[in-house]
Amino acid sequence: MLHDYRLVLCSCPDKNTAKAIAEKVLRARAAGCVNISSATTSMYWWDGHLHADDEVMLAIKTTTTKLDELFHLVQESHPYDVPELVAVPISEGSPAYLQWLADVTTATNSSS
Repeated sequence: MLHDYRLVLCSCPDKNTAKAIAEKVLRARAAGCVNISSATTSMYWWDGHLHADDEVMLAIKTTTTKLDELFHLVQESHPYDVPELVAVPISEGSPAYLQWLADVTTATNSSS
């Protein structure tokens, strides 16, 4: 089976929110791995004003076949009105890692 792989970036307001979202997408097998960063400062425009807030970034590894499900799961549990969801193609990677990612995202949800 041919898989295309994606790295999805998502900012969260705090580590607890990030962990909850990570667990949700992992239990659903919509992702194979989620990295949660230390606090970082995000600067952005919202409602006509420039903001600077501490946030935590998620780096979510998935396949294109799971992308819609992943986006839906994040959007339904994220506290932001418009959560950051940016999918970047993974053009190269360790064959063993990419195979693992494909395997884990197509496995049965036996542990959810």
